Amino acid sequence: MNMLSPKKTKYRKQFKGRIHGNAKGNYNLNYGSYGLKALEPERVTSRQIEAARKAITRHLKRAGRMWIRIFPDVPVSKKPAEVRMGKGKGAIEFWACRIKPGRIMFEVDGVDIVDARKAMTLAAAKLPIKCKFVERNIWSKKIKISKMLLK
Repeated sequence: MNMLSPKKTKYRKQFKGRIHGNAKGNYNLNYGSYGLKALEPERVTSRQIEAARKAITRHLKRAGRMWIRIFPDVPVSKKPAEVRMGKGKGAIEFWACRIKPGRIMFEVDGVDIVDARKAMTLAAAKLPIKCKFVERNIWSKKIKISKMLLK
């Protein structure tokens, strides 16, 4: 299974950190017509991202186009079971992505709304957070095009 993880990092291990506030960016659909938006703050692992990706691609039967808007860039370390305290921080167990509420995680295009909604529902079941199906506002797209034509 080809998991997402960074090729190279500046530091091997990181602090746990906290997820405060709402998403500062990536809260709008930029590529597709439909998307999956996070409603809770949580760490999503590379395995969960991969499981959601597979659920979407299998339901859509490789039709249309899909974008993954999140990347696991946080190393999560863990000490083995039954190991005494001390002796440093544990080895990296998996990679995760810190998700803030409002973040768009997946986008799809080139499929009808019924298939997109079902695919996103299946993907949301694989993730540890509450998610919402979002669709692009058609009028905002038309306004952007009309502004471009006026220039």
